[in-house]
Amino acid sequence: MGERIKKLKKIRIHREGTDELLYTLFALIAIGVILWRSFSNPIPFIIFMAIFGSAWLLMLNFYRCPIRYFNGNTEKTVVAPADGKIVVIEETEETEYFHDKRLMISIFMSPLNVHANWFPVDGRVLFVHHQDGNYHKAWLPKASEENEHADIMIETPDGQQVLVRQIAGAMARRIVTYAKDDEECYIDEHLGFIKLGSRVDVYLPLGSKPCVAMGQPTTGDQTVIALMP
Repeated sequence: MGERIKKLKKIRIHREGTDELLYTLFALIAIGVILWRSFSNPIPFIIFMAIFGSAWLLMLNFYRCPIRYFNGNTEKTVVAPADGKIVVIEETEETEYFHDKRLMISIFMSPLNVHANWFPVDGRVLFVHHQDGNYHKAWLPKASEENEHADIMIETPDGQQVLVRQIAGAMARRIVTYAKDDEECYIDEHLGFIKLGSRVDVYLPLGSKPCVAMGQPTTGDQTVIALMP
């Protein structure tokens, strides 16, 4: 029981969802009271609460924000910036910033995953750039370049540059980025938040060693996805 309480204390609700959760809860209660008082038969009230109460609980699950700390060595370590599963591990030509080949590792987040994003490396934010675009399904290869996305370029203490790309999906229509130009950043800090299904790409220097496999589940700020050269 004590361990269960300890785990519960490590779960909080992300600030991006507190207003939405409160407003929808008040609306649910108000409509529920009206239905309860308006009908002698409780069935309309039961049906309404079963459907919309379940939807509210799914929303509550979506806005979970676990308190996590990475306990390993952070030097040359790249941790998962998001919960989800690995959908891409490949060398690719990055033509927008680096103009050379990079190792790209991509994590797809389903609507059931925690949608907070963490910084994958320690370092300094060189710039943040938001690009409008389409809303293809996030797991498709073209989503990385054509979908709405936010790019965060980080320089590590030893001078390596890492690009993190938050990508909107078919349902995700809001990308929130907390990273700011020229600020120091650290593993364990929140980089941002993406609403509903979406994806995060990480572009690493060639010679980086992947530590994950295709289809492997990841835990943000916990799973080591690569070691840089």
